[in-house]
Amino acid sequence: MASEIHMSEPMCLIENTEAQLVINQEALRILSAITQPVVVVAIVGLYRTGKSYLMNKLAGKRTGFSLGSTVQSHTKGIWMWCVPHPKKAGQTLVLLDTEGLEDVEKGDNQNDCWIFALAVLLSSTFIYNSIGTINQQAMDQLHYVTELTDLIKSKSSPDQSGIDDSANFVGFFPTFVWTLRDFSLELEVNGKPVTSDEYLEHSLTLKKGADKKSKSFNEPRLCIRKFFPKRKCFIFDRPAQRKQLSKLETLREEELCREFVEQVAEFTSYILSYSSVKTLSGGIIVNGPRLKSLVQTYVGAISNGSLPCMENAVLTLAQIENSAAVQKAITHYEEQMNQKIQMPTETLQELLDLHRPIESEAIEVFLKNSFKDVDQKFQTELGNLLVAKRDAFIKKNMDVSSARCSDLLEDIFGPLEEEVKLGTFSKPGGYYLFLQMRQELEKKYNQAPGKGLQAEAMLKNYFDSKADVVETLLQTDQSLTEAAKEVEEERTKAEAAEAANRELEKKQKELKLMMQQKERSYQEHVKKLTEKMKDEQKQLLAEQENIIAAKLREQEKFLKEGFENESKKLIREIDTLKQNKSSGKCTIL
Repeated sequence: MASEIHMSEPMCLIENTEAQLVINQEALRILSAITQPVVVVAIVGLYRTGKSYLMNKLAGKRTGFSLGSTVQSHTKGIWMWCVPHPKKAGQTLVLLDTEGLEDVEKGDNQNDCWIFALAVLLSSTFIYNSIGTINQQAMDQLHYVTELTDLIKSKSSPDQSGIDDSANFVGFFPTFVWTLRDFSLELEVNGKPVTSDEYLEHSLTLKKGADKKSKSFNEPRLCIRKFFPKRKCFIFDRPAQRKQLSKLETLREEELCREFVEQVAEFTSYILSYSSVKTLSGGIIVNGPRLKSLVQTYVGAISNGSLPCMENAVLTLAQIENSAAVQKAITHYEEQMNQKIQMPTETLQELLDLHRPIESEAIEVFLKNSFKDVDQKFQTELGNLLVAKRDAFIKKNMDVSSARCSDLLEDIFGPLEEEVKLGTFSKPGGYYLFLQMRQELEKKYNQAPGKGLQAEAMLKNYFDSKADVVETLLQTDQSLTEAAKEVEEERTKAEAAEAANRELEKKQKELKLMMQQKERSYQEHVKKLTEKMKDEQKQLLAEQENIIAAKLREQEKFLKEGFENESKKLIREIDTLKQNKSSGKCTIL
């Protein structure tokens, strides 16, 4: 189904209107249909800096996202374009183009902050687009990154270790790509040629000092270094003469600056080759429906006046998907049982032997489609539903058996009942003649196939319902002495008691089988849950290792640059992560 997603043009995902963020429901329906993993690339930057042109190139189109041709901001809100990934089969590329930041016509930049934060939260690659060089003015314009600590929460409640919540951002923030447009300087640092990446890292060097000016200088640089361990930089020459820039999307490549064309090709190749699938903590791969849920949760939080929280978003997503996973598992169980069971089964054991592997498959279906099942709430729900469904099949199996036996008893013993009504046995010796015929019919009934596990019980019930007829025939048979009648009554009672004992033993055996099945089911759930928890723990530990490694690299840089306070802060964060890792606590979301 996902391969059928071919949006011919972008669509507004989140509309920014009258200081309100409103989700476009049609865009959500498109996301709902994308079952493939999504690579989400978002771009932000000041208005009229050419963001849309780069996004169109990533989509492999000359037009699409609106470039505009005036000094006014053209894109409003966040626009989405979903296209098949041009380099990675089985993945969908989701491009998010945002309205220009700091549009003078808006007056209020609060929504700019939210647009920036949403682009960070939703993307796996985050592109910041600006004009010229990375100087203090460029850093000042990137003040949004310093405000992320006031706009985003990683956890719903404060960390007991005292570590700032923003220390967790590194665990789920995207790759940071800075694109510098109309770059006219030589790539040199201290007279030596450098790469664009080295230029970016040099530009993020901190300034020593505790005064207000130094803090203002360092703050955006610190945030970028701490929040975005994966960083990349691209520079672009001016694409054409100034008068031609307004019609950039209509120009042929040969009309553009050759260096610019090559730089754009390098940029698009890198983004398409190295941008990763959007992934949540625990290795949870994001597809269209999951991205839809994240959009709804984050925008919903903003609309309600609260902060978008990564932990809450993941738990909300887990609630939705775990509930659906329970239904998928139950549907699988019912479909397989209905396909494989031939009712009525001859024994309860036969039905349970069918049930066990299908129950195991249903648990696998649930575990495959679920995650972060806090306190195993949904697996417990699944277990209870499986028991109820199993019992429903057992009851249905018994009902089918009872109905079939009832029909068979009527067919086989019906003629005998007619003979009784006609008085055939109301004569001397009639009682024994009746018993003889009944025994022959009973043998015929027992030999009939497909009766199911209610065969004996239904026969007993039938004989019990006709006990008064037998008693009447016995008492009215003039050929029998009173002593013979007493002996026959005792024999009849003994047979009834024996049948009752057999039925009791059968029920006790079935009860034992059910208890054994209950224990097997419990052990099956525990086994599979333990395996899943081990896999999840392994994934979380690997994520923690990556975060620790990223923080260590940045800590070493701070120490080398002589910023001991920043180095010590990171050491405390690293120590907390290591302690949680060794104690089995996972602080990653």
